[in-house]
Amino acid sequence: MNTNGEYEAPPSVVPGIYRPKNRLPNINFKEHRKYQRAVFKNGEFNVECKTNRRFTIFSNYIVALVEARWRWTLLTFVSAYTCVWLFFGTVYWIISYNHEDFTPDHLPQRQNVSNFTPCINNLYGFTSAFLFSIEVHTTVAYGKRAITLECPQTITAMCLQCIVSSIFQAIMVGILFAKLTRPRGRTRTILFSRHAVINLRNDRFCLIFRVGDMRKSRILNIKPQAYVIRFKTEDREVDIDEQIELDVAIDECEQTFFLWPVTVVHLIDEKSPFYELSAADLLCSKIEILVVFEGVIESTGQSVQARSSYTEYDMFWGHRFVTMIRFDTDRMMYGVDFSKLSEIQQVDTPLCSACEYGALLSILPDTPLESNASYEINEWT
Repeated sequence: MNTNGEYEAPPSVVPGIYRPKNRLPNINFKEHRKYQRAVFKNGEFNVECKTNRRFTIFSNYIVALVEARWRWTLLTFVSAYTCVWLFFGTVYWIISYNHEDFTPDHLPQRQNVSNFTPCINNLYGFTSAFLFSIEVHTTVAYGKRAITLECPQTITAMCLQCIVSSIFQAIMVGILFAKLTRPRGRTRTILFSRHAVINLRNDRFCLIFRVGDMRKSRILNIKPQAYVIRFKTEDREVDIDEQIELDVAIDECEQTFFLWPVTVVHLIDEKSPFYELSAADLLCSKIEILVVFEGVIESTGQSVQARSSYTEYDMFWGHRFVTMIRFDTDRMMYGVDFSKLSEIQQVDTPLCSACEYGALLSILPDTPLESNASYEINEWT
């Protein structure tokens, strides 16, 4: 994108020919990001589900507390407990006030003289009622303040507060446990390359992207998945034409742990939706590839899922990833440079589709086409 907000077509679309003035005019990237991308690069969904909020407001609030920042969750906890204490403290004060416990002759210091039995012993006013409400919630070993048999309403209010306090405490403990055990923070250390590339491997077109883990605690039984969505846009309304699962595999090995960043490869063959797509078709299409990376955290045994997406603007035709793993002979250990996770370099790649390239190879089976992008499938890219 240039300073005028226009999109500048990447030179990777035409390998070997750089056309920096090639532009796609009148592209509103805010609307493109709003309507065309279902999953953002950080894994957040750009999808809003409209439901009947009357039946989901409670569950949505619980989920919001689990997903909210700690400061907002703790603030909600403090506010909820304070509201419960104030509410039942007010109830106790009203019951005692109607029973005339706060008249001068019925206060605790005059009760021995007047022979008066209050609803709650040693209650002087609203502050004492509030403290009694806290004691009911937090302990069963009362001090000087305790209920008597004079007012059945007080007994009913105390039983109701015990039930409500137990429900509140169970909900709060459940939210805290969910926040402490959720693996969402772990997904932030799983990085996807900003771009996906298309090039030739052993005379076969491949769609490739990279995934890396920055933490030392490994992820076991990793499993990549990818889905392609084709959009048809008319009058700012998006209709999903197709949603197809792509056949992807890890280049280095199958179902292992994150020893270092891995390369995920989709072979563009007859079963692939990109089989008849050329470089020009890809640039003019409306496509989004949703990528999902699942695994098990080695230290906790919990499942983790990281997500990202690639649109047609994120896919580079005729490029490959540079090597980001080096062996340090001085320290005698492997080094991984995550700054090169998304770094790519240009390679010669035909601009035709995989279908046309296969037909060309069938016509000239004994004449191998020179391509610097043909390399072994197990090469780290």
